[in-house]
Amino acid sequence: MSTTYQSIATIITSFPKITFFSSNYNHKRNNIYHFEQKGKSRISFSASSSSNVNWIKFDNVVSRKPFNENGYNDEFIVVNFYSFVFIQDPQELVSKHLSFMQLLHMQGRDIHGRIYLSEQGINAQYSGPSKDALSYFKWVKDDPRFADILVQISPAPNGHTFPRLKLRYKPSLVQLEGGISHLPLLEPSMRATALTPSEWRNRVEAANKGISSAVHEMETSYVILDVRNGYEWDVGHFEGAQRPNVDCFRSTSFGLSEEEIASDPLASVDKENTNVLMYCTGGIRCDVYSAILRQKGFKRLYTLKGGVSHYLEKEGFAGWVGNLFVFDSRLSLPPSMYKPDAKDKSITKPTSQAAPFAKCYICDSEVSELRHRNCANLDCNLLFLCCGNCVDVLKGCCCSKCVSAPRLRPVLPGHQRYKKWHIYRDICCKTDEMLIKNPLHDLEIV
Repeated sequence: MSTTYQSIATIITSFPKITFFSSNYNHKRNNIYHFEQKGKSRISFSASSSSNVNWIKFDNVVSRKPFNENGYNDEFIVVNFYSFVFIQDPQELVSKHLSFMQLLHMQGRDIHGRIYLSEQGINAQYSGPSKDALSYFKWVKDDPRFADILVQISPAPNGHTFPRLKLRYKPSLVQLEGGISHLPLLEPSMRATALTPSEWRNRVEAANKGISSAVHEMETSYVILDVRNGYEWDVGHFEGAQRPNVDCFRSTSFGLSEEEIASDPLASVDKENTNVLMYCTGGIRCDVYSAILRQKGFKRLYTLKGGVSHYLEKEGFAGWVGNLFVFDSRLSLPPSMYKPDAKDKSITKPTSQAAPFAKCYICDSEVSELRHRNCANLDCNLLFLCCGNCVDVLKGCCCSKCVSAPRLRPVLPGHQRYKKWHIYRDICCKTDEMLIKNPLHDLEIV
């Protein structure tokens, strides 16, 4: 029996109220387990111990709702953290984390999200009631290798921000063309120097004023490098940062070309003397990309410790314009979510309102809400900002061509997000079958 299955069996048998009553094995090395707790519904889960992945998937489990039976909010939060540290046997560590998650589940705890481990460390983003979410983080910090992890916490007013829990081994903790396992991420000297939020604020102010920082005796040039995607910049960014001409981090190529490219902020800069101030949402993308730039000869690389989320918590609105894009169901968070009492004289209107930089993707007018939507065309699914008028005219699509596409999803109101694409695929397939049988029938999909 594998380590994963032994751990699961130990957990199940350690709870007297849990009755383990069947196990089915299939050729893919996935075991399907079923157990039930007295007075509660039956629960099923599957576990895999293949050489490439370890995971547990729960089926038929009703997630805890944002409000409990007494009508009080369970204070759902989102937790983010990462750490680059050598893990000799990440598969074994994954098994330990899965076992602990299973133990939490047996205790009625509720965590959804993405947690990846590799030889280079851990990267985690997950949601849950505060007590549940923090219990896992505290357990992780008990491991000496992760004792100095910096955690970022933000509120999730509407409950879970992830559909399910994924905890597994992943060779690359972030997606980048060619992977990241070959990068010297475990050597601090090969990554950028991390600045505290207050240090970052001073540097950015110096960069925007066109003067050198007080810590330097001689004047040097600055570049504020947004190491995110263009659509993230559209929602919010630091003053002075150029919009990245990138739709996916894995294809980022700033500073890698020897030719001068207008869309590259690092093109033709002095690699020896230019201060490159790098930032992203939580910090991990900057750490990864700084190792690449270091190999390309850039000397003065600085990152924002903890990313923008940590900065907003400590420094508030200062130097930041707009909201913060996040990769979960919330999509966009105003700075006040991180620091409710933050005040800054440079802010002339609430950040919930659109800033001039936020333009409708279709008509180029200012949008009233800093929140993206996906194109209603199932085969497009473009993430874009859109004004209310264009949403109505184009039925939630990004262009007139998509409006006439054969597989359209309904227009979602407010902050709602589309469900998994296969749900709409199945609906569209059924619709096509009915239209073939009765092509004159006017079928409306609700």
